[in-house]
Amino acid sequence: MTNTPDFTAMFKDMFAQFPVDTKSMEDAFKNTAALTEKFSAVALDAASKSTDLSSAWTKSTLDKMTDLSKTNTDPADAGKAVTDFASASAESAAEHMAAFAEIAKKVQLDTVELMMAAGKDLSDEATAAVKTATTEATKAAKKAAA
Repeated sequence: MTNTPDFTAMFKDMFAQFPVDTKSMEDAFKNTAALTEKFSAVALDAASKSTDLSSAWTKSTLDKMTDLSKTNTDPADAGKAVTDFASASAESAAEHMAAFAEIAKKVQLDTVELMMAAGKDLSDEATAAVKTATTEATKAAKKAAA
């Protein structure tokens, strides 16, 4: 009778020649966590600045409404108060929207900077991983050929 080849042992030997480097996986996880932390810091900073700006805008508007809500018996004074409020509100809106745009611009610049740094790091890591894999594969091929 013929013996059936032991494929389990053959595959086990074959995969033993190509070990998995768990350190690279750990490093990738750590790098991803660090990048996520940096992105979170950018987002939280922008949210904080936006909240402060919104609060200041609301307070400014309420202060202007105090003047508007005063009793005016003369129709001309009442009309002037409404006109002054509308004019001040439009000016305030333009200023605050420009401030919001500056916050958004900073977020965009910080995000692009982080992405560029992450891309460079990823490229460097990929190059190192390919070099290591090539070296290990060459060693394994030479060992298998011998």
